[in-house]
This record gives sequence, C-alpha cells and structure tokens, in this order.
Amino acid sequence: MTTRRRTYGRFCAILASSLALVVGGCSGDDDGGGKAPDVSMAPDKLCGGGAVTKGGAEALEVITGATRFEDSGKDLTIAAAAKELTRTAVSTTQGNGDICRIYPDTGDYNDGLEVTWRISGSAGVGPDIEKFTPLPMGERTAAAHDTAYVTFACGHKDRPDSSPDHVTARVGDTKATVPDGDERALKNAYATLAHSFALALAKELDCDDDGGLKPEPSLIPAV
Repeated sequence: MTTRRRTYGRFCAILASSLALVVGGCSGDDDGGGKAPDVSMAPDKLCGGGAVTKGGAEALEVITGATRFEDSGKDLTIAAAAKELTRTAVSTTQGNGDICRIYPDTGDYNDGLEVTWRISGSAGVGPDIEKFTPLPMGERTAAAHDTAYVTFACGHKDRPDSSPDHVTARVGDTKATVPDGDERALKNAYATLAHSFALALAKELDCDDDGGLKPEPSLIPAV
C-alpha cells in the first residue's frame, strides 16, 4: 500500500506540473513564469501535523539530508494511530500498528522511514544487541544508527487506580546500511525523532503527565 500511495502521489505531482505548463501556454505566458505547485511539505506538517518538533525536523535532516518531504497521507496520522491504539487496548494488552511513513521529496524510494506504535502489558526488555545505546527517556529507550524506540507508561487520568498501558513509538529505516561517518550523530537523531513521536502520541492519548516524557529528549546514555 505504501508503494501505491507513493506512486499515486508522484503521478499527481507530474499531472499537476503538466497542467500548469498547459495553462501557462494557453494564457500566452512566454516569460517562463509558469511553475508547478509545490506538493511537498515541511516536517511539522507530516503525519497529521504536530508530530515532528523543531528538534525532530533537525534530526530528519541529519538522517535523510532533506528538509522537504512527500505528503504522508491523511489516514496516517498521530490521531489515527492513537484511536487505533485505544481501540486495541480495550480488548487486549498486545498490539501494534503504523503511525506513518516519511519519504524525502527527492525521488529516492530507498530513503523512507517507518514510524510505528506498539502496546504491551509491560515495559518489557530491550534488544540485546550491541548496536543499541540505552537512553534515559520514559520506561525504556534505545537508539541505533538506523532505528530508535521510546517506551512510556500511559496512565489513565480518568482511572488513576488502573494499570497503565505500556506504549512504544519506534522510528526505523529498514534499508539503512552501517554508516561510514558519525554513528553517534545518527543515534542521537533517531532518538530525537522517536522521542518527538512518543511525546506526540502520549499527548494525543492524554496520558497522565505525558507518559513521564520531558519536552526535550535526553541523549546522554543511561548508565
């Protein structure tokens, strides 16, 4: 579905460009001023808006090298993910799903990032993989050069005596390769972006105390 959505988005952009040229020609505009509309978007508009902070936008540029991105779609949003997560939590303590996909507006289909959510009955344990660096955010956070996740406890304000849901926001690039450059910078970037989505999800879910997440990410490795 993601590939079809991206292909359709490209088709629309090409069609819009072609129409703009036709309209410009018909109007007698010979000065070359006809310009196709910009269908890309800034980071803060991605995934329904409000999910990518200023720090998250800077992190996206570190990861992708881009500052403009394809439209992530009206159905792939923080609000839609929170609604599905809440529906899942009613019937089970286990579940997962998509938040959105992020593609730089560069035409390179291999640079996409996937942003997902997961709910479980406990904070669980982190992956026992050397490439992950634990970070002091939420209940459990770890970052690598190609992925990061933030798990937080979502307490219910209307049910203070109930057990919290344990929610994870994850950002990853399934096609990333081991970097030749500054691996620490990439880990920090992924952690910052994962924190941005985790905080947005905690707010959308109306978690008590924003799930214990601070407004800014903590990037000093946990000891």
